Amino acid sequence: MSEKYFIKTYGCQMNVYDSHRMAMMLEDMGYQKAEAQADADLVLFNTCHIREKAAEKLFSDLGRALIIKNEREEKGLKTIIGVAGCVVQAEDEQILKRAPYVDFALGPLTYHRLPEILKQIKNKKNTGVVDTDFPAESKFDFLPENKAEGGCSFLAIQEGCNNFCTYCVVPYTRGVEYSRPVEDVIDEAKRLIETGTLEINLLGQNVNSYHGEDKNGKERNLAYLLNKMAELDGLKRLRYTTSYPADVDDDLIKCHHDIQILMPYLHLPVQSGSNRILKAMNRRHTRETYIEVVQKLKQANRMLEMSSDFIVGFPGETDEDFEQTLDLVDQIKYIQAFSFKYSKRPGTPAAVMENQVSEKIKKERLDVLQTKLFALQDEFNQKCVGKTFDVLFEQKGRHKGQLIGRTPYMQNVHAAAKDEMMGKICKLKITDATTNSLTGKVI
Repeated sequence: MSEKYFIKTYGCQMNVYDSHRMAMMLEDMGYQKAEAQADADLVLFNTCHIREKAAEKLFSDLGRALIIKNEREEKGLKTIIGVAGCVVQAEDEQILKRAPYVDFALGPLTYHRLPEILKQIKNKKNTGVVDTDFPAESKFDFLPENKAEGGCSFLAIQEGCNNFCTYCVVPYTRGVEYSRPVEDVIDEAKRLIETGTLEINLLGQNVNSYHGEDKNGKERNLAYLLNKMAELDGLKRLRYTTSYPADVDDDLIKCHHDIQILMPYLHLPVQSGSNRILKAMNRRHTRETYIEVVQKLKQANRMLEMSSDFIVGFPGETDEDFEQTLDLVDQIKYIQAFSFKYSKRPGTPAAVMENQVSEKIKKERLDVLQTKLFALQDEFNQKCVGKTFDVLFEQKGRHKGQLIGRTPYMQNVHAAAKDEMMGKICKLKITDATTNSLTGKVI
């Protein structure tokens, strides 16, 4: 009987992509996916260190995994527990000190070594492995060929970051920027399309800093890659995330006018509307340059809508700074956004800055900001009622005969639809809207 694996993924789309690739490696080894953790011979936690108390959430999950492992042992079943991702890179040996029952821990740049490590553990040649190297070789060169899981697929083209925002751990956990060669990306995209992908979302921690080489060794930017992607037969939708405002150039803006399959939705994190706070964050854009970029993008494509990220309560943020953030939101009118209270990340410059903002003030400001953001999101959703959208169905709904898909603007849509519509793009007329989702009828 085949062994089974269970992967829990935390955090960003890059982690979703990494978990998908690890699952493919395991399936190549003969593993099958388990529906529940208690049924798994291998339990793997793929972690994110961006959000607050990331490590504590991991150790809490590890404690529950140990209970399940002990219960399985009583039935004569063995369980391997592993951890991957950015928390491993940040915590390093602390993982095994706090959870000595963990069999292995891999950083985000070394998970391609998973098959080798599992063989060592099973042969009892090694256990308690911690691998947080920044290897010279690219992990992408060692991964199996990618294939679609559904109509929408993520494709990592860039990893790491050179910006060193003062609040962020990514440069320390994912390393410096690395861009995959153009041909490697195109080849992977072709395989995804051949196996059922209709929409590809190009991923990177700083995706628009992409500078991969073409087959002649010439460095190419993201705009060049997007145009090459648009030429692929069978690709119906194209997206990219996450972008850095200062790296949005005229070539990229032009793509939003020229490329028909590039969706009219862009996630462009601003973090704050205050120039003083942006400088303290070591962001390479100002309030004014950010607004200018957004205006150029919307001139290139009048249908384009924006989403963003915000951090409230950054060290030294005053009421006036926060008001400038609220004013920026009013100007841009985001249709979606992610907003968080600032939380310290050990080893980052912001963690030791003076004038840390109290939790009470951070919560109050977050409540005010989110009320405004949700109102704008609800307003946009309500305007969609009566309109017709192409919707890519991605998963089954809670009710029988219901599917859930996404519009070009990344809105969730529920609709009565046949199972054979899964993974396909269908025209839907929007009949109802809430703040978080739409209801539609298949035309």
